[in-house]
Amino acid sequence: MKTLLLSLLVIAILAAIAIAWIVGIYNSLVALRNRFKNAFAQIDVQLKRRYDLIPNLVAVADKYMKFERETLEAVTKARNIALAASQTAAANPADGNAMKGLVSAESGLGGALSRLMVVVEKYPELKANQNMLQLSEELTSTENKVSFARQAYNDSVMAYNTGRETFPAVAFSGVFGFSPAELFHIEDPAEGKAPKVTFS
Repeated sequence: MKTLLLSLLVIAILAAIAIAWIVGIYNSLVALRNRFKNAFAQIDVQLKRRYDLIPNLVAVADKYMKFERETLEAVTKARNIALAASQTAAANPADGNAMKGLVSAESGLGGALSRLMVVVEKYPELKANQNMLQLSEELTSTENKVSFARQAYNDSVMAYNTGRETFPAVAFSGVFGFSPAELFHIEDPAEGKAPKVTFS
């Protein structure tokens, strides 16, 4: 009887240790996932700021660029697509497809903004416009903040993915629903740079 009670006590202690160990793994994965979601929220703040600047930039340019309607419409369309992709990704940053959609939309927006800035160079009075200069400076500053926030996000995603793929967490991550997170990267290195928006 004493041996049976001792055996049951040892089994109960081992079970409690195993449960505590699994709970610790789960909690660590939750913390890592929350870190990368918070990091994405920082990107989202900067992207929203950029999306808010773009209509003002287009409005100022519109006054001067009467024959460049197609360029202005392309920027507006790319901005709206990127805004929608950003909202989808913000709803669930762990969704790999949403992140891929955001990366694609951001690439399109970057290209449209670059084309706009090339066209702006043809209009000296627009380049000298104080509102255009200020908006361009704010856009450049925001682009830099997006880059820093994207790097912090990618670092958090890397820590999360490493945490979920290393032993012993790898044995439980699938069971607990911790799927891999997507990095936020720009595929074409030329598109990864902030568009040139300086006027001199």
